[in-house]
Amino acid sequence: MNFFLLIGISLVVLYLLLNFFAKASSKKIAKGIRYIIFTFGILLALALLFLGRYAFSIPILLFLVPLIKLKGIGGLFQLFQLWRLINYLRQTGRYSFKSGANYSKASSNISIDDAYNILGCKKGCTKSEVLSKYKKIMAKLHPDRNDTDTTKLAQMVSEAKETILKNDFN
Repeated sequence: MNFFLLIGISLVVLYLLLNFFAKASSKKIAKGIRYIIFTFGILLALALLFLGRYAFSIPILLFLVPLIKLKGIGGLFQLFQLWRLINYLRQTGRYSFKSGANYSKASSNISIDDAYNILGCKKGCTKSEVLSKYKKIMAKLHPDRNDTDTTKLAQMVSEAKETILKNDFN
């Protein structure tokens, strides 16, 4: 019943639209199309202004999928976790794409909250949960398994695990 109602409404709208185009002048139609293009351009510019960093970083991240050997839906979920980890580390000043692998352990003191955020755990989780999150992340980040240099990220994840184990499970 709803299907027939939708077809009827769409045919009425199509009739009214075609009737409008038949009676309208070409100048009026061209002016309307220019208005629509202009409005869409403004909306696109505003969207890129507010979401530009993320709108351009997600396609780049999808090009990196073959480099870090992710497969299937679970791989996309892990990709999202890695993206969140890299963004968090960049926001806190612990990671830069330009710095390479010259990460020194003494220069970074990860707080317990930062360590939980890096591993994607919540406070109060068990030791086995922390270790399983660590193993899942390291399975993708380990420098021996990747063509790209992930040494710095792997060191930060290891330091986060050590911080949690030292502070919460001793």
